[in-house]
Amino acid sequence: MTNIFLKKMIFSMAVMVTLSMLLSEVTCLILCTKACTMEKPPFIKHKYFLPGDFIVAGILSQFYMISDPVDFTRHPSEDLVDEIVYFLQNYQHILALVFAIKEINKNSNILSNISLGLQISNSYFMARWTNLASMKLVSTQGKFMPNYKCDIKDWVVSVIAGPNSSIFPFMANILNVYKMPQLMYGSSPLIQSKTQGVFFHRFFPNGDQEIMGLLQLLLYLKWTWIGLIFQPEKSGEKLIENAVNLFSQKKICLDFMEEAVQPTFTNYVESIVNDFRKLYIIIMKSTVNVIILYGENQYIFTIIFLPYFEEIVEIPVKRKDKVWIMPAQMEFTSLSLLKMLSMDAFHGAITFEVSSKEIPGFKKFLQTTKPTSGEEDHLMRVFWEQVFECIFAQALVDAEKLCTGEENFENVPKSVFDTTITGQSYSIYNAIYAVAHALNIMLYPTFKDRAREVGRKIFLTQEAWQLHHYLRTISFNNTAGQKVSFNGNGDLDTGFDITNWVTFSNKSFVKVKVGKVNPTAYLDKLFIISTEDIIWPAMFNQVKPLSVCNDNCYPGHRKMKIEGKPFCCYDCLPCEKGKISNQIDAVDCFPCSENRYPNKAQTLYILKKITFLSYNEPLGVILTTVSLFFSVVTIMMLGIFIKKQDTPIVKANNRNLTYTLLVALLLSFLCTFFFIGQPDHVKCLMRQTAFGIIFSIALSCILGKTTVVVLAFMATKPGSKMQKWVGKRMALFIVLSCSLTQFIICLLWLVISPPFPDSDMQSMVEEIVQECNEGSTIMFYTVLSFLGLLTAITFSVAFLARKLPDCFNEAKFITFSMLVFCSVWLSFVPTYLSTKGKHMVAVEIFSILASAAGLLGCIFLPKCYIIILRSDLNIKGQLTKK
Repeated sequence: MTNIFLKKMIFSMAVMVTLSMLLSEVTCLILCTKACTMEKPPFIKHKYFLPGDFIVAGILSQFYMISDPVDFTRHPSEDLVDEIVYFLQNYQHILALVFAIKEINKNSNILSNISLGLQISNSYFMARWTNLASMKLVSTQGKFMPNYKCDIKDWVVSVIAGPNSSIFPFMANILNVYKMPQLMYGSSPLIQSKTQGVFFHRFFPNGDQEIMGLLQLLLYLKWTWIGLIFQPEKSGEKLIENAVNLFSQKKICLDFMEEAVQPTFTNYVESIVNDFRKLYIIIMKSTVNVIILYGENQYIFTIIFLPYFEEIVEIPVKRKDKVWIMPAQMEFTSLSLLKMLSMDAFHGAITFEVSSKEIPGFKKFLQTTKPTSGEEDHLMRVFWEQVFECIFAQALVDAEKLCTGEENFENVPKSVFDTTITGQSYSIYNAIYAVAHALNIMLYPTFKDRAREVGRKIFLTQEAWQLHHYLRTISFNNTAGQKVSFNGNGDLDTGFDITNWVTFSNKSFVKVKVGKVNPTAYLDKLFIISTEDIIWPAMFNQVKPLSVCNDNCYPGHRKMKIEGKPFCCYDCLPCEKGKISNQIDAVDCFPCSENRYPNKAQTLYILKKITFLSYNEPLGVILTTVSLFFSVVTIMMLGIFIKKQDTPIVKANNRNLTYTLLVALLLSFLCTFFFIGQPDHVKCLMRQTAFGIIFSIALSCILGKTTVVVLAFMATKPGSKMQKWVGKRMALFIVLSCSLTQFIICLLWLVISPPFPDSDMQSMVEEIVQECNEGSTIMFYTVLSFLGLLTAITFSVAFLARKLPDCFNEAKFITFSMLVFCSVWLSFVPTYLSTKGKHMVAVEIFSILASAAGLLGCIFLPKCYIIILRSDLNIKGQLTKK
């Protein structure tokens, strides 16, 4: 009973499942039938279809629509299209798609027994047409009922879109629901969320690599003052956010940032012309010689029209050549208008292009491809009519010629259509092969000969998303021998070629490869360029253009920012004294080290020479000779006085003080040798102390002699108490007390902070002066102050005694000698303080010699005269004559 019951239960469930499946199929059939009988969708005129087992769809932009704004004064469909601008070069993208599909279908090593088809729709650079083309991909071929396909024929396995990045977000909003791979080939779209980009595959190098390459180009060519024209879309905003800040960090600034002019509505012609006029004036009035035109193909209008705007509209601003720099996404796109204009605008331009190689057979394919009468070849016929200026219609308008279909591209200027494969076409070619290899790896290991049938069923189930995994991990060598693979970030490993445009009067041009941006190379090879191969615009006479706000600040100067202007604009100021700059555009000048000084141009350091008052230089020789001369004179005078010591004139003024004074003066002359020559420890200790002690002895001797004379005359008065002070002991007391006081001061100086050898690196610009550091400045000036005090007392006493009656009275001579002494040392102080280097030592030596010579001459020369020449006066009777 139990077995019978189980059998009945199983039979009932089978019947229910069968009925459910039949009901589902009937429902699907009804819905599909309804969908397939719907009206035809809005008409996309420019399209291409090639049947196959798997369809690779393409949503491309070959035409730019300029229409009236929809103001609902008539049916919106009538405002949909007014004028179409044909981008002729973009048709090469379609031909690259067709060539790759046909080449794969002929290759038995890829997708054997499976053929790839192609379905191309134009997006016209507009969102509404992109949405329409995307929805048609999930509809039955020829019908428009999104999400319903009546059979498994013409199933789209992936979509290739481009060249403008604005296609992506609209396409992704629809196709992400179906997990359909979306391949971009013309630029790097701005992905706003991970969800939006989950089925996105970029067959265009990372845009950040391009920006870094552009930055390296500007830095290498030292262009720091540039202009920027960007497209008024998300990619342009991204450039402003990322690149401009990066440029500023690298000391590159912009004179202007302007949006490119975008033709939109036909009845806005006046507004568009005004926009072009404003942009033209800004560019031509600017001092920049380099302008970055950052945009996509549709913005090629800017560079085509701007150089000729002066001819189109009367503007008082003359045209000037500029170096245009364009990114890889702004690939040269020829327009019909170029047939009437020259290619001068592109001469000397520098462009980035996707690194590519010549694909075998592609150029021949372009030359041999001819239009047919089939509906699927409508795009080719439109392209043919535009390139060869003919018409396929039966009834011709006057002055028009009939297209034969046998016209040859060899007779077409490259400015109209270039048969050399472009970087974007190369990206399309690689993208098709990537899809083919991914399908081949995905289907063949399991299904092999049944891959066609089973493969279709897979793409009707949830397993279709697995194609993304194979696309992301694909790696293969294309027919040009170049490896195509992705890095860990999902970016192509290929980089950019830097090309230079050379144009000719016959509207032809040559693109010369002058550099490369290779992201896989080492840092030193990441950016390579050969400036010797670049042809510059005609205005620059083949000299590399400068693009700076002002002339460079050359070495010896520094930059100073101009208030209210960008940081690239600055004034140049000479370096301050003692500083140098050895670079162009130095931000600041650098101080020299103490042992160096700047040259006259303030561009480099020069080692200071060591200097001191030497015996070998003229000044040292002169001072040495003078010192020796006065020393000899002093010795001679001392000898005369010793020889004539018994004569009245010698005995009259205390012989012992006279001898002591002459010895002190002799030592004063000789102490100058402590000041000449390279300073050492002994010289520095003896220099000022010897001078201070010796001069204090000399001055105390003069003071003693003068004081004794004054006291002697005062003692002659009756009842004077001064008689006990007159005598040798008084003079000896004065000399010893004054000399001992100075000696104690000098001893304290040596104990507290003695002088030492030092080097003065600051006083002289070009010299290091070796000198004696006085140690304690206070003690030095104390010694001088004590000498000054002795001088003042001696001068005062001598001045009071100058008129005392005596033939041998020295008071007059001492007064005059002290006047000379004071004059010398009073002038010494300011002169010494205002003098630098070794000349300070020379000033002090001169003061010592001058003051000592003054004392010697004024006091002893008259006595020597009497002793030697007027001995008749040197008799005792002269003492009592008056």
